Amino acid sequence: MATSTRPILVVGSVALDAVRTPTESADEILGGAASYFCLSASLFAPVRLVAVVGEDFPAEHKRLLESRNIDLSGLQVRPGKTFRWTARYTGVRLEDRETLDTQLNVFADFHPTLPAGYRDSKVVFLANIQPELQLEVLEQVPDAEFIACDTMKLWLDTARPGLDRLFRRVDCVLMNDEEAVQFSGERFLPSAARAVMSYGPRAVIIKRGENGSLLFTKDRVFLAPAHPLETVRDPTGAGDAFAGGLMGAIARSGDGQEVLRRGMLYGSVLGSLAVEDFSVRRIVKADLGEIEGRLSTLVDMISLNGSRAQ
Repeated sequence: MATSTRPILVVGSVALDAVRTPTESADEILGGAASYFCLSASLFAPVRLVAVVGEDFPAEHKRLLESRNIDLSGLQVRPGKTFRWTARYTGVRLEDRETLDTQLNVFADFHPTLPAGYRDSKVVFLANIQPELQLEVLEQVPDAEFIACDTMKLWLDTARPGLDRLFRRVDCVLMNDEEAVQFSGERFLPSAARAVMSYGPRAVIIKRGENGSLLFTKDRVFLAPAHPLETVRDPTGAGDAFAGGLMGAIARSGDGQEVLRRGMLYGSVLGSLAVEDFSVRRIVKADLGEIEGRLSTLVDMISLNGSRAQ
């Protein structure tokens, strides 16, 4: 596998969020899975975004994306309003989430159409939109070399046949522990991961929040710890930022076993940054020096001799 940095194609949602916590709130902030992914992955590699927004999408959000090595040729601007999502977080560590309002708006009729310049993409991430839309993307990237997808409980409940078809065509599946158990019917995560891999993916990553994430391949397992947190202001987008770190490493260095493991550590770093402030604010303040510092902490956490990475 060539190690030159390849652009990452991502297809997903760009939204305007409103987030409530017991102590503070924020309105009309940049959200959506693709936003968190793009701003995380673009720290490592160029990103090609495919998404849709309405005419009301704030110019400052578009300028932010454009300034971060993100190609917006695939960002459709449609008549109407941008997808909006409102949620409330409660609990000691803001671990409980309640969705208060969802307005799909222009996202309701979204179909991903890739610009001609995107169709040679080799590294592809399908954020957690409907499986049928994810499959539409795959028809437009015939030369893709590494495809990863995310999913969510809603699609397990309402679109299982589409997920089955999707998993047969991807290299890596990301899901949380509850989703893995529900999809597979297995009680324990190793068995659940094997069941997912039986559809075709060669890697399954099971996200477990503050308990880290697990990488399962044919004959190996790797545990990536979560970076220790001292503050959580907004948990939204942590999983999407994780995926951005993972795919950024793959775009930069290939998709071998060691790269997947290191990519998961980068994912843990980006996820930890995402939750420290509302929206993507903390991610855009980070630089590679800070990211490598947090990576070093994670490596030290899992090293038997406790020596920091150089």
